[in-house]
Amino acid sequence: MPAVLIARLSALHRFRFQPTLRAERGGPDVLGDYLLNAFVTLFVTVDPPGLAPIFIALTARVEPAQRRRLAYRSVIIAALILLFFAVAGERVLTVLGITVPAFRIAGGLLLFFIAFEMVFARRSERKSESANLMTAEEVRHLAAFPLAIPLISGPGAISATILAASQAPHNAALGLYLVAVGAVMLSVLAVFLLAERINKVLGDTGRIVIERLLGLILAALAVQFVADGVKAIAKL
Repeated sequence: MPAVLIARLSALHRFRFQPTLRAERGGPDVLGDYLLNAFVTLFVTVDPPGLAPIFIALTARVEPAQRRRLAYRSVIIAALILLFFAVAGERVLTVLGITVPAFRIAGGLLLFFIAFEMVFARRSERKSESANLMTAEEVRHLAAFPLAIPLISGPGAISATILAASQAPHNAALGLYLVAVGAVMLSVLAVFLLAERINKVLGDTGRIVIERLLGLILAALAVQFVADGVKAIAKL
C-alpha cells in the first residue's frame, strides 16, 4: 500500500510540473506564441497590401509578362536578404560588438517610427517618393531597387527579422520562423501578381483603414521589443 501511494504521488508531482518543463524546453504554447508574434511583426512591417499600389505605379509602363518576372525576381531577392539576416544576423551583431538587448531597443524604436508613419499616412507617401525617383532606363534594375530594397526588405523588415530570430527558443523554432519568412514573401508575391485586382477591391478607403490598423499593431509590438530590451539590459 505505501508503495502504491508513493507511486501515485510521484505521478501527480510529474503531472503538475509538466507544463513548466514544456515551457522551459520551448513547448507548444511557447513555440506557438513565438511564431505568431514573429510572423505578425514581419507581416505588418513588410505590409504586403500597402505595396500593391506602389507596385502598380512602378510597373505602369511594363508589359504584363515582364511585370510578372519583376514580381518573382524582387520577391526572391528580398527573401534571400531576410533569410540571410535571420540566420546570420545575430552573428553580425556579435562581430560588431552590439548586444541583442541593445539591438532590440534600437529595432523597437525603428519599428515604432515605421508604425507612426503608417498611422499618420506618411510611410506610403515616402515610399511613393522613392518609387518616383526611378527613370525609364532603370526599369531592368527595378526588381532590386526599389522593390526588393527598400520597399520589401527595408531596415524595418531586417530589424524585425533579426529580433525574431534572436528570440527563437531553439533551432527547430528558428527553422519554423524561416518558413514564416517564406510565407510572408509568398504573400508579397501574391499581392504583386494580383495588384490591380486588390487595388480595385480595397480602394482608397480600404487601404487607409488597413494601413492604420496594421500601424497600431506594429506600434504595440515595437513597445514590447523596447521593454524586453530594457529588462534584459537591467539584468546584466
